[in-house]
This record gives sequence, structure tokens and C-alpha cells, in this order.
Amino acid sequence: MTHTTLAKPLLCIAHRGGSQQFSENTLAAFEESLNIGVDAIELDVWNLGGELLIAHDRRLGKTLPGGGRLIDQQPHQLKELILACGNRIASLTEALQLIGDRATLNIELKSPDCAELVAATLESFVRDSGLGFDQYVVSSFDHPQLYRFKQRLPQVKRGILVEGIPLHYAAGFDELDAYTFHPSINFINAELVNDAHRRGYKVWVYTVNEEDDMQLMSELGVDGIFTDYPKRLMTLNAQCC
Repeated sequence: MTHTTLAKPLLCIAHRGGSQQFSENTLAAFEESLNIGVDAIELDVWNLGGELLIAHDRRLGKTLPGGGRLIDQQPHQLKELILACGNRIASLTEALQLIGDRATLNIELKSPDCAELVAATLESFVRDSGLGFDQYVVSSFDHPQLYRFKQRLPQVKRGILVEGIPLHYAAGFDELDAYTFHPSINFINAELVNDAHRRGYKVWVYTVNEEDDMQLMSELGVDGIFTDYPKRLMTLNAQCC
């Protein structure tokens, strides 16, 4: 059996909390990953009736019990739902309070109208907590919304999410003035990584769960990975170099 080794350590980003014990995107999942010392937590936010709730899927029935579209639900009803692990859906404010300065927080904008509310929530939390903006990254596949977020709160770093390989690799995103470039593991090659680095981006790849893929990302020069299995990566990082 081939032993997996990394060419260099990778930033460990717990994807949706990265828990195998608790439901994704829950405070319990975040706490589990924080306790093992991950570098960053990733979560997904929706503006639902003027409240920022943490969830990934656009429909109920997978992680959240019930049925129908998430955007058609009332926030107070969603907060009453019991998830499979016994926890409830959380708000962005609750996650900010839990995570504090214990890790970097990557906030993915999911609903089409949450940039302004996320910016206002971060401003309020930073003001009240005395923390800074440096530990936050706001990312999205919705690049126009990411641009609106930049206009509203330029102090917060931005991450560009892409699904495929753009025709001109990482070119064409200058207006976003982003910190990170987030390609999918399903569409990754050395040229894309190298081009992103030449343009000044850190490269964080999603979602990397297998050790041989972690090794490949390290060999490609990737800076960090989103993973559902942070313990795997942390073990490899500890053995590296």
C-alpha cells in the first residue's frame, strides 16, 4: 500500500463544519472542528425573511427535515426544526459568536440577496466584539453579488468560487479584487493553479476528502482545501516535511 505524503502542508478548511458526528452547518459541527484545531471553518448563509440562517441546500428534505424551497419558509419555523443530530439550524450571528477568533471563517453567500445583510452583520459583530475583519473571507458563485459585497464592505477579503475551468483560467476577475480563488476538485489542473497564483490569488480547492487527492492538491501547489474530513488532512499535515 502506497503511503500518502504531502509535498507541503495545506490550509485545513472544515467544509460546512467538517463533522462526521453532527449535521453539516451546525454549531456542534463547528465546535467539533474548532476543538481539533482546524485553520478555518466554511459555512453557507441565506437571507430568509431578513434573517441570516446557515444552510446549504435550496430545498428541505436532505439536511433540514420537511419539504419545499428554503426561501419559501418562515425563519421562525426553520429555527424550530430538529436536525438528525438533534441540533437546530443556526444563525450567522451565533456562528460568529461561537467561532470568535479561534479560526478563519469563510462565509459563502447562497441566496441572491444576502450581501448587504452579511456586510451589516459583520460590521456590527466586529464593532461589538473588538475583533478585526482579517479573519473573514466572503465567497460566492454569484460574482455580481460578491462585487456588491466588495462595494459595501471592502475591508473583508473575498473568494471567487468557480465550478469549471474558465476559458482564460483566473483572468477576468480583477473587479472583484479577491484574496482567494476557489476551483472545484473536479476541474483542476496545474495551469489553473499557476495562473491564479500569478494573478496574486491564494488557491483553495473544494471539496477534497480522499488522502490521495490531498496529496495531489499539495503537489499542484494548492494553498488550502475545503474538506469534510479535517482530521485526515491534519494528520497528513503533521507528518509533512
